[in-house]
Amino acid sequence: MPPIEAELPETELPDGQSRLIAAAVREALARRRMSRQALADAARISISTLEKALSGRRPFTLATTIRLEEALGLPLRTQAPAPVAVAERARHAPEEFGSYTRDAVAFLEGRYLTLRPSFGQAGAIFAYRTEIAWDADSARLVFREAERLDAPFAQSGTVSVPNQSGQIYLVTNFQGQYRLAVLGRPTIQGEMFGILTTLFSGRGTQLTPAATPIALVPERGALAESAQYGRIAAGMACEPTYRHLLDRVREDVFAVFPGCGEGTA
Repeated sequence: MPPIEAELPETELPDGQSRLIAAAVREALARRRMSRQALADAARISISTLEKALSGRRPFTLATTIRLEEALGLPLRTQAPAPVAVAERARHAPEEFGSYTRDAVAFLEGRYLTLRPSFGQAGAIFAYRTEIAWDADSARLVFREAERLDAPFAQSGTVSVPNQSGQIYLVTNFQGQYRLAVLGRPTIQGEMFGILTTLFSGRGTQLTPAATPIALVPERGALAESAQYGRIAAGMACEPTYRHLLDRVREDVFAVFPGCGEGTA
């Protein structure tokens, strides 16, 4: 019997469908306590192919998806809703998030390298990925975080784009507990800079309010392949570039921290 690669087309799936498949695969792995290597072996694909597809660095192909479905015994592809139904649902975001249309905010969709000062190591930078995409079911932009060193604390929520303030808000509301990033409109390079208000773990189980600079940089071109995540310390090759980007929040006055001295967060 010829190998499956000879029988199935290497057709790349749309970005939206790839994101949904990646989320379904990650959930299946977590539920089964199965490693990515074990899944790659069962599906007869390389671990590199699986990692790149799950991280969004390349779309899933039809062949890869079918192999994963067979290995997991789980359907990963969903039937696309009728175009008329999608258009009907996706006219405007709810008023509380700015009443924007998808066309008006399409420039925000994509993957962003996200940088903020580390809460766990003085002087270090915490780097992860933020993905922004249109959700047709709720008719709004949504975001989710990935590639976080502290994966259980990854956030997701709604993107608010009101006309009056000219700012962009990433809003998490989990059982009444809020976390908010306020970002300026993208620069000509698509970068967004602002302030993050959140909670961080103090001593024991104590949670402490925190406000800190934050920068979102589009993962395009070389950055899409070379972005480094986790805790970035002095001496690492990417640290000077990441430091320069994060410093722009204060230096270019994308956010103001009254009473804070230089180098504090």
